[in-house]
Amino acid sequence: MRIVGLRLPEITATIGLPSGIFLPDMTTLTFEDFKPGRFGTFGPRRVTREEILAFAGEFDPQPMHLDEKAASRSMLKGLSGSGWHLCSVMMRLLFDGVIGRTASLGSPGVSEVRWLAPLRPGDDLTLDVDVVEARVSKSRPDTGIVTFKGTARNAAGQALCEMTSPIIVRRAEQVR
Repeated sequence: MRIVGLRLPEITATIGLPSGIFLPDMTTLTFEDFKPGRFGTFGPRRVTREEILAFAGEFDPQPMHLDEKAASRSMLKGLSGSGWHLCSVMMRLLFDGVIGRTASLGSPGVSEVRWLAPLRPGDDLTLDVDVVEARVSKSRPDTGIVTFKGTARNAAGQALCEMTSPIIVRRAEQVR
């Protein structure tokens, strides 16, 4: 994938579908499939120095994301990836692990994002996904609202970011 000078590496997490084939009966998760509790862990996805520099240069050109010398003098003690870069990687892992095979109708937004520790070059990220809440929509009873909490961790298990976000999901009788 190429985005205005940014070259993203191929992803390691997949949803296991052959290219161009959508099999709703076998792959579509509906509202009823989401119960509160741990849903899964997805990844790993390595973040490279070059990717951090490219993302920062395009979208978040602060010194701690672009200049290794300036970053070493900062309170972060070295080059760190943008929090928005980390959120983008989390979204990719969430899509590949869950949303890409869900009867999703979109999201009303992100409820909370907390950056807990810096993203570093060479970090291998995993995403722990929990279902915080699953409820039938009051205004659209043919859908439900599933709220996920994702926690991105590096290979040492250190939490780098937490994100809570609801998605709107079709109910089973609406997909079949």
